[in-house]
Amino acid sequence: TRIAGSKIIAVIGHTRCGAITGACNQVQLGHLTALLDKVKPAIEAETATTGNRTGSNPDFVINVTELNVRHAIERIRKESPIIREMEQEGKIRVVGGLYEVETGRVTFYD
Repeated sequence: TRIAGSKIIAVIGHTRCGAITGACNQVQLGHLTALLDKVKPAIEAETATTGNRTGSNPDFVINVTELNVRHAIERIRKESPIIREMEQEGKIRVVGGLYEVETGRVTFYD
């Protein structure tokens, strides 16, 4: 069984992400609140930043962005037995990365 012929699933975060920055600032925005709540586990998992844990700290925001990508990959593996099985069999690969809006470069995570 194949997923529409796919060989890779890429979960890509990006720099200058308003949703991540808003979540880091604990913004509540009506319908966007549910989206921002999904970022909270990444914020909680980010332990490298001890001060200025807000959207004004670019290092904190990038760290949260990467952790959010990694959490999304974990959710895909946990919630999709088909994808998990295909990945274990080497039929598909799930990868994460960061798209740098400023340069157009994508850096893939290990």
